[in-house]
Amino acid sequence: MDQLALLFVLLLGAVISVPVGDRLGLPAPVLMTILGIVLAVLDFVPNVDIPPELILPLLLPPLLYAAVRRTSWRQFTANIRPIFLLAVALVFVTTLCVAVVAHSIVPGLPIAAAVALGALVAPPDPVAATAVAGQLGLPRRLVSILEGEGLFNDVTAIVLYNVAIAAALSGTFSPWRAGLDLVLSAVVAVVVGVALGWGANKLMDLLDDATLQIGLTLLVPYASYVLAEELHGSGVLAVLTTALFLAEYATDADDVLTRLAGHTFWDIVDTLVTGVAFGLIGLELHNAIRTASGRWGEMLGWAAAIVGVVVLVRLVWLLPATWVAKRLHAKQDYDEEIPMTWRETVVMWWSGMRGVASVALALAIPLKTDEGSAFPDRDEIVFIAFGVIMATLVLQGLTLPWLVKRLGVRADTEREQEFEKALAIRAAKAAKRRLREIEEVEELPDELSEQMLRRAFDIGVRISPDMGDEERREAHQQRARRLKRIRRIQGEMMSAARHEVLAARSEPGADPEVVDRVLRHLDVRSLR
Repeated sequence: MDQLALLFVLLLGAVISVPVGDRLGLPAPVLMTILGIVLAVLDFVPNVDIPPELILPLLLPPLLYAAVRRTSWRQFTANIRPIFLLAVALVFVTTLCVAVVAHSIVPGLPIAAAVALGALVAPPDPVAATAVAGQLGLPRRLVSILEGEGLFNDVTAIVLYNVAIAAALSGTFSPWRAGLDLVLSAVVAVVVGVALGWGANKLMDLLDDATLQIGLTLLVPYASYVLAEELHGSGVLAVLTTALFLAEYATDADDVLTRLAGHTFWDIVDTLVTGVAFGLIGLELHNAIRTASGRWGEMLGWAAAIVGVVVLVRLVWLLPATWVAKRLHAKQDYDEEIPMTWRETVVMWWSGMRGVASVALALAIPLKTDEGSAFPDRDEIVFIAFGVIMATLVLQGLTLPWLVKRLGVRADTEREQEFEKALAIRAAKAAKRRLREIEEVEELPDELSEQMLRRAFDIGVRISPDMGDEERREAHQQRARRLKRIRRIQGEMMSAARHEVLAARSEPGADPEVVDRVLRHLDVRSLR
């Protein structure tokens, strides 16, 4: 098996792991990691040959962009305090604790290298957290916090990692310089992100074609990441800023086709790239086995100690941080989403899985220092990092569904239904308001006006059947049954038309471009 065949195996696994995970009640990223581990122990499977410096630029931009599309700027600003406590403060605390423990238990490990280890294992993986949380039916507030933490903790961790690596390479460290680098990196990233978001928004208006617009959304995250890194900014923060900008300002309510096609496209990208990323994590078992050869007991002990630190620090930090957030929330009535019970806090604690970013940062550790000597204890750092990733991702990922079920943490469906009903009422009122405006400038027959008024009400009832009274619901159900019958008949008629046009493709003298154009017209009409 060569590298290309291995890639196709991972892509196929990414597709298959989704239905298999749904059937087994397990997250697809965890199954892909297990697949990677299985492939790693097979003799005929080659070692992964991807330059470490390319892993983050290739995998993170599309994954982050896909994740940001599920959130909003308002949601981020409303949750700024819990996100700060998790994405910034907790990363610093975890890095410090891991560095202290690693420096004390690994003989000869310099403090700068220990800080680098702490930084690369500190951030929970945004892709793993959102993928797992999304499948378990957790309360929306927990999913929002996990998404916000996962999206922003990489920024903090990568900056800390870069500072620690620079200190390990040069042998010198300046706290003031490190703080200045952190601020400048964030400023550059925000400027680049906003500029590219604004430019991409304008360019989408000029393109005016769904295919080209969706293609541009694939290029923009990579451009944002690479440009920010070239200017010594945070590529991750730049991608987040660009994605938030486009989610806020590049949405056209009437561009139905682009929105539907865009959702489908990014769901495909998210599924495939996520599968490959977590498959690569499992495949790195090759390198871990080679590193630990002859020293299994010693190195497994170090890895277990760091796993314990990472897991315990998150729990010890979350308990008081959640209590403080709830007290401030109660006093100032912020519109923020926080864990409301100890059960939700425990679920948040056990959701702190490490993943793609940790692997990429571990593999990206330089081989030599500025003086030409070997990077101190590089093999040991990589092995410990791999142990933390495997323990948190596989162990926590496999047991999280059981824990959620055991604790009875579930989404607040009643609140979601109320919000859905309120949106349905707003949608119906907006349609009726527009109908009245049209009637003021156009003379509509009474029959047509009454029919349009019923359709305006139907807009809301189709979204939330509970918004009407019993009599109106019954009338709507009768119309819905009649409409369903009409649509079934229309669907069969359109299907016959599509089959006839498609059959013309193989007829002598048929122009396939004309056939495809007519078929696309029928497809769009069927969609409407």
